[in-house]
Amino acid sequence: MKALILSACCLLGLAACNTSDKSDNLLPIYGNREAVTKTVNGKTVTDTVYHTIPDFETVNQYGKKITRKSLDGSIYVADFFFTSCPSICPIMHRNMLKVYDEFKKSGNVKIVSYSIDPRHDSVAVLKNYADKMGITGNNWWFLQGDKQAIYKLAESYLVAVMEDNKAPGGYVHQGYFVLIDKQKRIRGSYDGTNPEQVANLIKDIKLLQTEPQSMIAQ
Repeated sequence: MKALILSACCLLGLAACNTSDKSDNLLPIYGNREAVTKTVNGKTVTDTVYHTIPDFETVNQYGKKITRKSLDGSIYVADFFFTSCPSICPIMHRNMLKVYDEFKKSGNVKIVSYSIDPRHDSVAVLKNYADKMGITGNNWWFLQGDKQAIYKLAESYLVAVMEDNKAPGGYVHQGYFVLIDKQKRIRGSYDGTNPEQVANLIKDIKLLQTEPQSMIAQ
């Protein structure tokens, strides 16, 4: 867990300055990568395979099953929270509303918020939470699933979450907004409690929307 937290902090530090470090107007691709050599038409070709978000199975605030495939063709922003959070979650989601309002009429941008307290955060609780925030439609999903599976999934987003009876609300989690491209690759991470970084996230989503077709293939 300490290693995960360190990795995520490093990612956040890089993302915080990526608006000035972008090369050729492209966002960086984060996470591990592997060089894979194969033979194509008798020639040896080396491709780079990037870290991607794996499959998952959850239910949203409308009781609809949501998986990795549900996000096919979409750029999306992910975060981890719980509805009874007394600390950073309210701040995070007030800031996320800015992202929602900016892109709610866009056809290819979504937000997914994974609950880390699925025992309490039932479909009904998530729907009530969304309603209070004024969230409608399918641009922002609040997701509930198997607790251990969600915690494991958080590692794929380079976000640390854990139970801690001594922490406010009984959980510890990092307040990152993680930007994912249409190929399920991590393209940025932003402190969801920091309005300046959330503004950078909005700019980077717009940049990702204009990314050349040559960047689509892994």
